[in-house]
Amino acid sequence: MDTTPHGDAAWPMARGPHNSSWRLSGRLWPTLRDAPADAEAISHKLMVRAGLVRQLASGLYSWLPLGLRVLERVNTILREEMDAIGAQEVSLPVMHPAEIWETTGRYPLDEQFGLEDRGGRAMVLAMTHEEIITWHAAREIRSYRELPQSWYQIQTKMRDEPRPKSGMLRVREFLMKDSYSLDRDEVGLDRSYDLHITAYDRIFDRCGVDWHRVESDTGMMGGSGAHEYMAPSPAGEDVIARTADGSYAANVELAVSRAADPDFGETPASPEEFATPGVGTIDGLVDFTGLEPARLAKSVVVIADGGPVLALVRGSHAVHEKKLARLIGNHRPAHDGEIQELFGAAPGSLGPCGAEGVRIIADPTLERGHYVVGANRDGAHLRGVVLGRDFTAEVADIREVIAGEESVVDGAPLLLERVIEVGNIFKLGTRYSEPLGATFLDEAGEEHPIMMGSYGIGPARIVAAAIEQGNDEAGIIWPAALAPFDVHIVLIGRPDSEQGAWTEDLYRELSAAGVRVLFDDRPDVKPGEKFVEAELLGCPLRITVGARTLPDGPLEAQIRRGREKRELPVNGAVDAIRELLSRVP
Repeated sequence: MDTTPHGDAAWPMARGPHNSSWRLSGRLWPTLRDAPADAEAISHKLMVRAGLVRQLASGLYSWLPLGLRVLERVNTILREEMDAIGAQEVSLPVMHPAEIWETTGRYPLDEQFGLEDRGGRAMVLAMTHEEIITWHAAREIRSYRELPQSWYQIQTKMRDEPRPKSGMLRVREFLMKDSYSLDRDEVGLDRSYDLHITAYDRIFDRCGVDWHRVESDTGMMGGSGAHEYMAPSPAGEDVIARTADGSYAANVELAVSRAADPDFGETPASPEEFATPGVGTIDGLVDFTGLEPARLAKSVVVIADGGPVLALVRGSHAVHEKKLARLIGNHRPAHDGEIQELFGAAPGSLGPCGAEGVRIIADPTLERGHYVVGANRDGAHLRGVVLGRDFTAEVADIREVIAGEESVVDGAPLLLERVIEVGNIFKLGTRYSEPLGATFLDEAGEEHPIMMGSYGIGPARIVAAAIEQGNDEAGIIWPAALAPFDVHIVLIGRPDSEQGAWTEDLYRELSAAGVRVLFDDRPDVKPGEKFVEAELLGCPLRITVGARTLPDGPLEAQIRRGREKRELPVNGAVDAIRELLSRVP
């Protein structure tokens, strides 16, 4: 519907949409010349400057009309692809009784918002909905005949994020598309998981963002396996290791590699102690001995709930905290006094030989060759130390991979890339169905727990990733699928002018032809400001109509990506614009 409210020019309320197109006069579009002082990520700066969002408080943002259009474009793609694999949309409460979370052992998580109702009942604000989906499944699913099922929602989530930053990339309230599969057995779970992979691959392709699917840790979700969808961006807080051809890709929390061995030379018959006065670091030991870092062993001491742990890696590597945590649980760095008491030496002179009362974990790279290690005496080290001969240790992957190391799949060199997590998928198995009693009866009447999967996508993160990957010094460059409008028409002159009347007809005809148009008909905004704001918003194609356009043209068009200018005919303008739009990347 397209009307002028009350026909009163003195009361310029924004006119209603024409199909999916808007006139700009009277609409809320508060652009800014400068980015907020605290904005670091490009997406944060441009989303605020382009009038897509506004901050209410730390980690809390309001979506404004043009930003909401972009978000809804993502949501439309999500719904279409989830519906295509047979998933059914539901809407679950954001506030939950805490006892449901207590049943699964996830109450209270550090990031979970907790509160009490007026009756004193403990409640939580949802960070995710595994517990609630399972609670419903336990009451609605009875028989194997009712499985498989897949339910999804696009719903608000709350997270008590300790360090909100980077605009929409780390927030405390956000929208999430989360879906859940319910199956009879692991075979069914595998099929549901593969269906979601198909849907997710299509979603990110359709959204026009570059992405990688990588192996990941199950983390607080639990279960038997997980993958993450990552969008490359310097603003990302995650790092993945991958090969150029995609034969291997994993979050660095799980990534493995083949490290090249240094030239160890002959293995000594036994360790030899030597003085290293004033040497307390790997770099210092490299300078002192002239050996490359891979010939040295790095000792890291932490205190876990189960006691002290000595983690050993090559001097060229670093201990990965999350890999170590999967083995030993919660832990913290040991204090200097604790180290002195445990090893009889200060940090920098530590080693595994003769260490007592300490759990020792060595990276598999140390199984090859002999190493220089601390002698557990200040100012002294041992050379020629061999794992298995001179000390014993648990062997487990606890190191960070290094760019250039070989893939374990095909030997190709690994690339390390900073990324934004935009989606994740988990094989939950019976992690939630068993404690919450979500079971079904099979053909023989025997009861079994439902096999579950969980699948999440952050629509706002897709928006932010698209901006991170598509921008220039003038503003946003949207992929066509996410742009708030296909065409941004800039009228130079008043709406009641000759060119104004012609542009009104063009706007209506394009809209009727299915083109989504933003018509900048604001009479009191200078042309230069209109152009700056159009490039800041970043719609794929800009059309400019001025006094010199009529009667014979040409009609000026600018493709946003690359800002390439084209001339189009006035006669047949609608067809010419649609044809050009079809070729815009």
